[in-house]
Amino acid sequence: MKNLLIFGITIIMFFFKSSSQADYEKIFFDFKINSINGDIIDLNEFRGKPVLMVNTASYCGFTKQYDDMQELWDTYRDKGLIVLGIPSNSFNQEKKNNNDVKEFCKVNFNINFPLSEITEVKGSNAHEIYKWAKENYGKSAVPKWNFYKILINKNGKVEDTYASLTNPKSNKIVKKIESLLN
Repeated sequence: MKNLLIFGITIIMFFFKSSSQADYEKIFFDFKINSINGDIIDLNEFRGKPVLMVNTASYCGFTKQYDDMQELWDTYRDKGLIVLGIPSNSFNQEKKNNNDVKEFCKVNFNINFPLSEITEVKGSNAHEIYKWAKENYGKSAVPKWNFYKILINKNGKVEDTYASLTNPKSNKIVKKIESLLN
């Protein structure tokens, strides 16, 4: 009976295993992505730092969150936080080319945190970072809309995800970032 109980508990634990405990073959810092300037962003340069990765869009109702992303960057970059914007047209709300996105971000929000080129974030054409996040963290790492947030910890694993409605400067995101920076 005792062995049956242990077996049952083991089975239950397997089904409720947290995605954050996934056995990652690769970590976030093993990837690269093209920048909006045409350079390559080697994510290994961010190794040991938490990264808030946000898929963005110029024509979205959440576009004002760029201001809050910039404030997070200004407040926490010297402590190690990386804010990474991933402009995406996966939801048909982004400009047609990188130069227009770059100009839009500069003129309207004075963005100076890293931005990638326009990148797919869901489906079979998603960038490998987003496929990796889904594979290792589950469906909650797949953006449901623009300004979906994925927080990567210092170890290069998905720490948490946040819906588009969750402001980048919300208490829950800021507290999590601060805990990762300490």
